[in-house]
Amino acid sequence: MTSKNEPFLSVGIDIGADFSLMAIALPTQEVVGHSYKILHSSLRSIQGAIDRIRTLEKQHGLTAKIFMESTGIYHYPIYYRMKEEGFEVFVLNPLITHANSNINVRGVHNDKFDAQKIALLGLKPKLKTSVVPSDDVAAVKVLIREYHGMKKECSQYICRLKSQLRQTFPQYLPLFSKVNGRTSLAILSHYTTPDTILAVAPEELITLIVKTGGKGRQSAEEKYNRLKQAALEANSFGHSNVGNTYLIRHYIEMIRIVDAQTDKLLLQIRESVNACPHSQIAHQVALLQTIPGVGFLTAATLVCEMGDFTAFRRPKQLYAYFGLDPKVRQSGNFVGTDLKMSKRGSPYARRSLYILALQSVSLRKNGEPKNPVLRAYYEEKCKSKAKMTALGAVMHKVCNIVFAVLRDEKPFVFRTPDEHREHFAAITKNAA
Repeated sequence: MTSKNEPFLSVGIDIGADFSLMAIALPTQEVVGHSYKILHSSLRSIQGAIDRIRTLEKQHGLTAKIFMESTGIYHYPIYYRMKEEGFEVFVLNPLITHANSNINVRGVHNDKFDAQKIALLGLKPKLKTSVVPSDDVAAVKVLIREYHGMKKECSQYICRLKSQLRQTFPQYLPLFSKVNGRTSLAILSHYTTPDTILAVAPEELITLIVKTGGKGRQSAEEKYNRLKQAALEANSFGHSNVGNTYLIRHYIEMIRIVDAQTDKLLLQIRESVNACPHSQIAHQVALLQTIPGVGFLTAATLVCEMGDFTAFRRPKQLYAYFGLDPKVRQSGNFVGTDLKMSKRGSPYARRSLYILALQSVSLRKNGEPKNPVLRAYYEEKCKSKAKMTALGAVMHKVCNIVFAVLRDEKPFVFRTPDEHREHFAAITKNAA
């Protein structure tokens, strides 16, 4: 491994889906030769790129460092191939490469220029690079992202189902808290239109509601009476055709398919995390689950999106990584006051923290707060701030808790602010 202060050859690789372009720059910021095209489907082409780097290392007496942009999943094969060859390989956040896209006043943008830009960017002394997660973390991370993607897809089908019902049977939606609930989908799949609900025998529909709802005969009869009344009203206000009926059944089938696959994905995520009980990811997931409101999926999402936690030395670094830091607007004497979250970090981790913040300030069925300290903090913020601004402040507090639990590698212990001060004073006194 070369020292940071020693000169080196900077190899920039612009990653593509099927091929990549490689450019090499000297420490003097001079680009050597022409860009080299690497075909991902050709081992000869990949080996040619490696031989080219080795040749230039010998020619100039310098060690090569390789820089590439994080491009979805396409950079992983080249990254690991170069690592196997013994090169130092660094991955750059696209935000960094895009911020340096104006090094050419002509505004040129092509793969050749991008490769040269990355090579020259690699020569910067204080360049920030991304941390590539280990294989066990990367394996769970890709499953979690697919899970969230399928959940989003399911939500889209639910919205489409609602849009069809608003045309054909608008009185149906208020009858169920969730149109994609088991009972609702069972009724719609068997009796799609108001006419079919009116035509079916009462006992048949009531039996179906009892079987799928599990709330008893009396509740099922009440639900049937409301359904029948809604179907009668739909004859006066509502219009359907063969296309609407087909789409309703199609969306129901897709919702069931996606739900079944997400359940399988969640099971696979659990198995992947628990496969090695003594691994770092399993340990960190277990620690985060000691925080009130944090379930398995939230804990696994946060751990996988963070990757290597040792890269974060302060909570503020974690805020920025999750995109919770404010967008600062300042120029000369002007200082912007309408600050918003940058939202430049992981949207999956940010969504998990948002849900966790909501859980922390919510109330139980008996009216007691789930987290009295964060609830009191939220209510105090609401006196002078908008609710979403106050919730953003709670997200920062939750992020502090996540950081402290993983830093200390100890389970969460609930303490009031006064208890925290006493605990800190005791630690300071013992240290002295």
